[in-house]
Amino acid sequence: MNISKLLIAASLSGLVFTSCKQTASAPAEKNTAAAEKHAINPEKVETASFTITGMTCAIGCAKTIQDELSETDGVQKATVDFDKKLATVAFDSSLQTPESITKIVEATADGKTYKVSNMVASK
Repeated sequence: MNISKLLIAASLSGLVFTSCKQTASAPAEKNTAAAEKHAINPEKVETASFTITGMTCAIGCAKTIQDELSETDGVQKATVDFDKKLATVAFDSSLQTPESITKIVEATADGKTYKVSNMVASK
């Protein structure tokens, strides 16, 4: 009985010590790119509103698209409303265009899931 307890304790200890290693990882490329973002020119800020089809959930789809847009160089603010299937993006027109924003959204996930329509851009 004591031997089996000792073996179990030794096994658990070994498992804990081998599975809890912290390894240093290289910083992600995305973080490096975010540090190199250009300053947004307030005089060149435009707003684009558009519909996104293909979203099936608020967190996995809408939040992912919103995060992808928000991290894009030249984007000041991005919001995606899952219930209305509507996105609004404020962007520097010298760094982004409505077409490039469309490409970013449609390239998110597998590149076939999301489709942009009814794009309206204004200053």
